[in-house]
Amino acid sequence: MHRFRHMIHFFVFIILVGLTFDIQKSPVTITETSEIMEAVKTEDSLYKEIEMKAEKYNESPEDAYIDNVWKKTPGRNGLKVNIDKSYKKMKETGTFDESLLVYDQVSPEVSLDDLPASPVYRGHPKKKMVAFLINVSWGEEYIPNILSTLKDHNVKATFFIEGKWAKKHADLVKMIHEQGHVIGNHAYNHPDMAKMNYQSIVDQIVQTNDIIKAIIGSSPKWFAPPSGSFNDQVVKVSHQLHMNTILWTVDTIDWKNPSVSVMLNRVNEKIHPGATVLMHPTAATERGLNSLITSIKDKDLKISTIEKLLDAKR
Repeated sequence: MHRFRHMIHFFVFIILVGLTFDIQKSPVTITETSEIMEAVKTEDSLYKEIEMKAEKYNESPEDAYIDNVWKKTPGRNGLKVNIDKSYKKMKETGTFDESLLVYDQVSPEVSLDDLPASPVYRGHPKKKMVAFLINVSWGEEYIPNILSTLKDHNVKATFFIEGKWAKKHADLVKMIHEQGHVIGNHAYNHPDMAKMNYQSIVDQIVQTNDIIKAIIGSSPKWFAPPSGSFNDQVVKVSHQLHMNTILWTVDTIDWKNPSVSVMLNRVNEKIHPGATVLMHPTAATERGLNSLITSIKDKDLKISTIEKLLDAKR
């Protein structure tokens, strides 16, 4: 086998020399040359080693599912070793190095959109990411500084905005949108959605979508019921409107105006991969956001929007 590889290498060398001198007169086409070089690669012991070990590093995708407690839960992409790209990175040293493996992501068969109506509390429990959910129906005086802190840390959040508030503060809605944050729907005037009839629920969500679309040019995909009050009908209406109902797993309880240390301790005790962290534009969040972001990042957790948290991508 060793002698056979040498012969192939020699043959490829002769062909390449011939192509260099007169490519038009060469009896071997570029396609044939590529096929020969491909054969050389696949006969290489390093290439074969990567092929043999790849299965050990592959991970199957996980489908989205309805959890008994946490309800609608996103899936997670699998990983498959890209043998050709991994070989290309390792061939310089000629030795197998797992740190140089290149992976392709493999999508699950069942996505979040394939699931029936159900609330969403968290991202995938293995995803090392959390999302900030900032519910807005007051506190406009704190938003500029909150946005500034998020920008300083290159963090994007999701702002769930009340329709009535958005009408009065279109400039702030535009500012939030223009800085790359996701804007969600927080109903029109902060009602108790669980006590409303079907048409009233529809009106609350649609009216707010229309207001937000008029300001930023697109309708929200995510709905956060005020005070977390909802029932099956609320979730079904949201689903019918092609939206997901978003709740949370970690509450800052910033509306009680806690000290920075109290708020940090509360979050740090409950933070986890896939967490959704509820907050509002309050003095407490304005004071503590910098420390909160630093504390979460120190736990090797990325902070992003609800869209990215619920995406199956790793």
